[in-house]
Amino acid sequence: MKFAFLAAAIAAIALPAAAQVQTPGIDQRQAHQQERIQQGVQSGELSGKEAAHLEKGQARVQAMKDKAAADGKITGHERAKIARAQKKQSHRIAKKKHNRKQAS
Repeated sequence: MKFAFLAAAIAAIALPAAAQVQTPGIDQRQAHQQERIQQGVQSGELSGKEAAHLEKGQARVQAMKDKAAADGKITGHERAKIARAQKKQSHRIAKKKHNRKQAS
């Protein structure tokens, strides 16, 4: 009886932990791009409107990741799709930061 209870307790703890999807590369890149946007605002390279537009793009990429992770596993195809979206977002950030416009 004690063994069955112990096994059930371990399963209850282990299953939610196993269901979480590990995405350190995706998360790290998202954080880095977020920092680039914040740095652009602080330095005056990005206006508030530009930053808001880039933040919306970051949210779209995050939503893609959340949707892919909803079933508990991100496939290689899903990772590649997210990586392409992050690359596109990175280019948008660079383009906005270097468009020779100064924030007021």
